[in-house]
Amino acid sequence: MGLLKGKVALITGGSRGIGEAVVLKFAEEGADIAFTYQSSEEKANAVVAAAEQKGVKVRAYKSDASDYAQAETLINEVVETFGKLDILVNNAGITKDTLMLRMSEEQWDQVIHVNLKSVFNLTKHALKPMMKMRSGSIINMSSVVGVFGNAGQANYAASKAGIIGFTKSIAKEVGSRNIRCNAIAPGFIETDMTQILTEEQKKNYIDAIPLKRLGSGEDVANACVYLGGDLSTYVSGQVLSVCGALNT
Repeated sequence: MGLLKGKVALITGGSRGIGEAVVLKFAEEGADIAFTYQSSEEKANAVVAAAEQKGVKVRAYKSDASDYAQAETLINEVVETFGKLDILVNNAGITKDTLMLRMSEEQWDQVIHVNLKSVFNLTKHALKPMMKMRSGSIINMSSVVGVFGNAGQANYAASKAGIIGFTKSIAKEVGSRNIRCNAIAPGFIETDMTQILTEEQKKNYIDAIPLKRLGSGEDVANACVYLGGDLSTYVSGQVLSVCGALNT
């Protein structure tokens, strides 16, 4: 449909799961795309090839979003290669789930560092080119767990709740420059992470969801298209739940 035609987007963690779905959907909607990956170059190249079939420019960058210097280098390279940056999707994230009594300091620090600090890093460096253009859309991937919590995920919930507070603050800071910042809070989405669940566990999750199904990566990607494009030019500082009415 071309809802993002003429725009340049950067998606962190774009080689699998929700990130991959966002890359492919953005390509379908006409955006030129840069995305990051951490491990498999082969997988990243496959995503590039699939997205390029939509007739857009795509580049994959091996970059650690939680590293401040790497984030700065990445933004500079994307702007140099593509000429601008219209949309930033802060999607990179990990889980280290366990009950608080068993949680190590390392498990806490890793999740906060990757999930929350990466959002700071990329947003910090993306704001400069966006402010020069006096436009931009930043989309931060939170979670319904960041809204209502979840036993065994105190570290993950804290990181995702922090993203919500960060999002609302940035929206207020840079709104006068016509830069928008929103968060998406996915519910239970069918990705590589959910493949480890048993059928009984999946059934229990589905029973709790009013729409009676797990979400797909495309469900989240569609929300990113809306927030990244011109249909949402007066939407900022908001948290859009994509959860099948779980968070209701």
